[in-house]
Amino acid sequence: MRGKTAGHTAGQGSGAGGRGRRAPALGIAALGAALALTAGAVTPAAAGTTGTGLGSHAPGHGSHAPGHPGYGHYTALGDSYTSGPLIPTQVDAACERSDHDYPSLVTAAGAARRLDDVSCGGATTVQMRQAQGANPPQLDAVRRDTDLVTLQIGGNDIGFGSIISTCASLGATAPAGDPCERHYTSGGTDQLAGAVRATAPKVAAVLRAVRERAPHASVVVVGYPDLLPDRGPGCFPTVPFAAGDVAYLRSTEKRLNAMLEAEALLHGARYADTYTPTVGHDMCRPEGVRWIEPLVPAAPAAPAHPNAQGERVMAHVVQERLGSPVLSGW
Repeated sequence: MRGKTAGHTAGQGSGAGGRGRRAPALGIAALGAALALTAGAVTPAAAGTTGTGLGSHAPGHGSHAPGHPGYGHYTALGDSYTSGPLIPTQVDAACERSDHDYPSLVTAAGAARRLDDVSCGGATTVQMRQAQGANPPQLDAVRRDTDLVTLQIGGNDIGFGSIISTCASLGATAPAGDPCERHYTSGGTDQLAGAVRATAPKVAAVLRAVRERAPHASVVVVGYPDLLPDRGPGCFPTVPFAAGDVAYLRSTEKRLNAMLEAEALLHGARYADTYTPTVGHDMCRPEGVRWIEPLVPAAPAAPAHPNAQGERVMAHVVQERLGSPVLSGW
């Protein structure tokens, strides 16, 4: 999608309630833009960030005293859930990348000496091999000396943005029903389940390409955090999904994460489950409790994306999977 700034403005200017049926319509624009953030060009200097830290113990890399990171060259691949749009401080405006996204936090905690963070809003598996505007393919940052790779991808492949827009539009017509599920399962086939299945070989191809480029690297596939309440009907109209559709959308995200976990295991990678530790901190929760911001963010973050605490929790999960010392106070 183009016009991501307009999408963010719409989200910030819309109300969660007290405005009748117009509030969900404004939220639709915000979510559609936020979940399919489009990136432009990055300069070579912005294409990767570096960091140092306090030390780690990574499986396969032996024990390391404090001050001696377990990995030498860490490359982070991914979409906007990796890059941390609007979270201070933004170091790449085109990709909406923060220096407090989880790859930066993992590196700062001592997991690696060098970080090439090429995550970019709007990325799909296509952008792993092909340029995204003026941005080079993300896989170009994976080299033979890369010994750690994280990959968080697939949400845009299944169409997060269009799913959100469609379900929010339909939710406004029948808040107590399940119009979105009916739409996507009309004709007897679950289109979103099919989209997840179709994305699996694309993720597999990326993992094979990573292994070809960096045969000795440790690879971690990072799942998506909990966006909606793990139980119950949601929080219409703040998040304008019909009550009966929340369970369907929740199951779709879980299906996506299950696919990512399966592909990780099939290709000799670790899987970082960010869904389980974020249950109870979804975008329906109050400020200070949620780690995913709603349509009208109270914290600096894109609508329906992790805030700074959400990125910190994902960093914690990745560090646990690496066997590295974890961030405290998360």
